[in-house]
Amino acid sequence: MIHVIIGAGAAGMTAAKTIRQADPEAYITIISTDEHVHSRCMLHHYLSYERDEKTLCFVDPEFFNSDKVNWVAGKTVKTIDTADHMVVLDDDQKYSYDKLLIATGANSFIPPVGQFREASNVFGLRHLTDAQNIRKAAEKASNILIVGSGLVGLDAAYSFLEQGKHVTVVEMADRILPIQLNEKGGKAYKKLFEDHGCKFILSRKASDTHMNENGEIDYVTLDDGTKIDCELVIVAAGVRPALECIQGTNIEADRFITVSDSMQTNVPDIYAAGDVTGLSGIWPNAMKQGQTAGYNMCGIKTQYIDKYAMKNTMNFYGLTTLSLGRGVEEEGDVVIEREDSHNYRRAILRDGKLDSILLQGKIDYSGIYQYLIKNEIDLSGIKKDIFHLSFADFYSIDERGAYSYNV
Repeated sequence: MIHVIIGAGAAGMTAAKTIRQADPEAYITIISTDEHVHSRCMLHHYLSYERDEKTLCFVDPEFFNSDKVNWVAGKTVKTIDTADHMVVLDDDQKYSYDKLLIATGANSFIPPVGQFREASNVFGLRHLTDAQNIRKAAEKASNILIVGSGLVGLDAAYSFLEQGKHVTVVEMADRILPIQLNEKGGKAYKKLFEDHGCKFILSRKASDTHMNENGEIDYVTLDDGTKIDCELVIVAAGVRPALECIQGTNIEADRFITVSDSMQTNVPDIYAAGDVTGLSGIWPNAMKQGQTAGYNMCGIKTQYIDKYAMKNTMNFYGLTTLSLGRGVEEEGDVVIEREDSHNYRRAILRDGKLDSILLQGKIDYSGIYQYLIKNEIDLSGIKKDIFHLSFADFYSIDERGAYSYNV
């Protein structure tokens, strides 16, 4: 069986491992635009010089040899011939497949603001090549503007603040980390960043730019007329799925590639996983999607059911936060909050079940909350404070050492 995987990220690499475990004789080829396997979650450590190309790798350095995987690095798939089971590269090389996985991930979205898309000192931060270009540009930059205050934006800000750079973050929402945290959770990080020299401009967006004779943006104008001087601009305001390789094919997609719970597309023998599917693209979920696809590509029927177990963990300046679930409050939800001098906790219950939880400060014993969300456990009969639950509240052990369910 010939398996071809497009993309060497979390989904693609996990699929390759899964296929090799399920079928020791399978022929596996990974094709990637990237020349280095790397964790995009760790790119900020590259900006801060804590890691290099080798230490960003999240698999064993001998993986391709030990697992007998053919890696075509630095090549981009131009199109897919679904009728003849063939992928065509940008240099017109062709690779045939019996089963194909599309795990191309996503690319940074650079909005059409002024000369953002033309200037030589404006970058997204999604791939190692982005980080390499940013690090080189940052060597001569003192004033750095970051557009967007999500995790990617704050990771970049943190890296440059540690290097003594002057960092300004512009966010169109009225708070930082607007997708990951509520106002109170984000406020704690805002203060920590400001204490370390970061300047935030909230409820504003970039509306125009000025490009100098060197093709670089030297100031950005906001929608209220404010001008921000800068020598480097990082846009961290969203991503778009990398769908270029399916353009002109019969693979069904709207904004994302449409997949079943087996990660199969509408075209037989073609699967997709990770950011291109529009399912939760965070690292653990992308790995589960890759694993699910890998099993099904080998004929082992498996379902991906963890669509809503969102998980984000962050740690800036010693403050740790874990958020689980969707985190979006709806009418009729029960919201429970607790706060002391060191911790902030917020839980959202929907129809008697835990929908999401935010833990800031101590995140010990958080596994119980992931279990409750994933398994949709009914908590209506539990009278104990939700923030003091443990697995012992749901299971007991009899004299034989057998577990029994308590609720």
